[in-house]
Amino acid sequence: MAKSLNNNLQKAKAGKKDEFYTQLSDIERELRHYREHFKNKVVYCNCDDPRVSNFFHYFSYNFERLGLKKLITTCYKNQNMDLFSQNDSEQAIYLEYTGDKNQNNVPDPAEIGIHYLKGDGDFRSKECIELLKQADIVVTNPPFSLFREYVAQLVEYDKKFIIVGHQNAITYKEIFPLIRDNKIWLGYGFKGGAGHFINEHYENYATATDRKEGMIRVSGVHWFTNLEINKRHEDLILYKKYTPEEYPTYDNYDAIEVSKTNEIPMDYSGVMGVPITFLDKYNPDQFEIIGNEYDLNIDKGRGYVNGKRMYSRVFIKNNKI
Repeated sequence: MAKSLNNNLQKAKAGKKDEFYTQLSDIERELRHYREHFKNKVVYCNCDDPRVSNFFHYFSYNFERLGLKKLITTCYKNQNMDLFSQNDSEQAIYLEYTGDKNQNNVPDPAEIGIHYLKGDGDFRSKECIELLKQADIVVTNPPFSLFREYVAQLVEYDKKFIIVGHQNAITYKEIFPLIRDNKIWLGYGFKGGAGHFINEHYENYATATDRKEGMIRVSGVHWFTNLEINKRHEDLILYKKYTPEEYPTYDNYDAIEVSKTNEIPMDYSGVMGVPITFLDKYNPDQFEIIGNEYDLNIDKGRGYVNGKRMYSRVFIKNNKI
């Protein structure tokens, strides 16, 4: 099953059909932790079709409750200006919403400004970059295949963001240094570490009990952000004590191997190699990220213990010892 799903994601990457539209319930579950950040802010969703985008739905229907200043959404060229139409249009558009005008607490089509773009609505286009410059916070689910470029653009224009990405992005050479330097961190995450996304192109390999019609289940997805959240400053409770027998040293790097995040020793002051899933529990007040295998130029590209190659690791130190 995992192999089949991975094949699906690879096909999506090759065909640029990896716009996995996010469920409203997942958006609501994550964004409730960021409410204070949105007051008087311009939110930009630049990878969204409003006909199926639950990001547009969430922000337009919660515009007043969040105290937003403006909502902007750009749509790729095959989207139609009629929000409720399933017909395609050959011209890209962007939408602007500045709140309820007729006091019915519903974002009516007449209240949503619809503007034509000269180009195709790609987030990298000059027009879309000009819209990006207006934004305070970017919130969307960008194509997984373009995640590196997408994040690079957000960093270049110094934007706050909450975006969906795959856990594997943590290991990208363009992304990991941002995590190490506390410029990006993980949000609260998807329930069970997996998300169901609207995507009509590929077969859903989820088990019968976890299958949702018209959706594809993707494991290892996460929320990435640079907005402060309470979770980021919660200490990981440590209970185990270090012994050289239980925590062997790598053959090719001066650090100990810790195979599970919840087994990080409470009394070890040196460098430790931990699974990348540690970053879901990372508190910069408690730990310092030293680097990963490639960042540190570790011989053979991975840590080895007694000749055995380990999985990808993040190397950390405990700040409180």
